[in-house]
Amino acid sequence: MVVADLHAHTTVSDGTFTLDTLVSTAREADLDAVAVTDHDRIHPDLDAPVVDRDGVTVVRGIELRVELPDGERVDLLGYGVDDDPDLRAECDRLQRDRRERGRRIIERVEEHLGVDLDVEPRAGLGRPHIARAIDESDAAYDYEDAFAHLIGDDGPCFVPRAVTPGERGVDLLGDACAVVGLAHPFRYDDPPAALDLLVEYDLDAVERFYPYAAAVDDDPDVVESLAREHDLLLTGGSDAHGKELAVDGLDARRWAAVRERLPGP
Repeated sequence: MVVADLHAHTTVSDGTFTLDTLVSTAREADLDAVAVTDHDRIHPDLDAPVVDRDGVTVVRGIELRVELPDGERVDLLGYGVDDDPDLRAECDRLQRDRRERGRRIIERVEEHLGVDLDVEPRAGLGRPHIARAIDESDAAYDYEDAFAHLIGDDGPCFVPRAVTPGERGVDLLGDACAVVGLAHPFRYDDPPAALDLLVEYDLDAVERFYPYAAAVDDDPDVVESLAREHDLLLTGGSDAHGKELAVDGLDARRWAAVRERLPGP
């Protein structure tokens, strides 16, 4: 039984939950805990690394994309984020880039399709926002088509974004967070290399449970063996961008192991 969903996004990045609806949905799903892991951003309405909201333990987290020396980009999850000025400065830099990148993608889509999109560049803007706007426009593309044919990595309207160098990202999260882990390890082009990061950078955790694992040929035995060998925590969550929680996550035993590493309350 899932009692903790440690991977959820809000409207602060590219999710559809507000903080209030995230908490209320967690309560309805009988969750003990939920982590707010917005992309490259710390939720401004959480004033401590861990807080209690209406009986739900809410973990202030972050999902930070980093670039490795070989050019591979992977996502790190930080949990129990403290108010660290260096991490906040890096987030501010990344959000400035997101605004500019979003503006350029919107302009390319509008020119390519001959439509006006009802979306404005802003902090936290991600491609899912633009895909939703395309879906809601007069263009003959739905959300999935928008990624597949327009704004995906190989699409005609794609614009790359700045990310944090790998070692720098690990250092920033290590200084600011109680737990730092690798997100969805089998989602990358080179999963073995991504998993090597856990040892190379001495991370604390690896995401073992996520709902689309089978679609990317996840190998849980490899993840769990590595976790045992290097004393890593196993984390998990729905990677929620919509309005559903507890699709995947941690049972009570595994949540207790993570909770022990987090600060109060």
